[in-house]
Amino acid sequence: MGRGKFKGKPTGRRHFSTPEELIAGTTATRPRTFSQEEAAENVEEESEEELEEPSQKQKGTLGLIEINNPNLVKPKNLKAKDADIGKITELSRRERVEIEKQKAHERYMKLQEQGKTEQSRKDLERLALIRQRRAEAARKREEDKAAKEQKKAEPQR
Repeated sequence: MGRGKFKGKPTGRRHFSTPEELIAGTTATRPRTFSQEEAAENVEEESEEELEEPSQKQKGTLGLIEINNPNLVKPKNLKAKDADIGKITELSRRERVEIEKQKAHERYMKLQEQGKTEQSRKDLERLALIRQRRAEAARKREEDKAAKEQKKAEPQR
């Protein structure tokens, strides 16, 4: 399926193989001259390079002089392997407010279930009144029903 009026290039899309695919030999794009032994050597070299600490070259006099300038713009380009996974990020003000709001709502709902808020007390009082009225109505119905049965039983004597 095409997109738009222009055709794609006849070479197709690029496919990048992972080192595991190269070692296993499952990739279709591996050159015929590339052996599995060479792939294993490349993977070992890459793992050794990751173990070594990368030495960063400083431009100019930056490497010679220690600067404590808070306004100094530091490069923000981080590679995936250099990223600190365990680092905890601070939440923005909006996110903190949203989380506090959710926690307050959960606390309120928990108190509501326990019957400790004013609204829940009023609801429970209303429920008690309704149950009392229903019980009285049921008792009256039973009395009326018993009275009717007595009236029916008396004339038959």
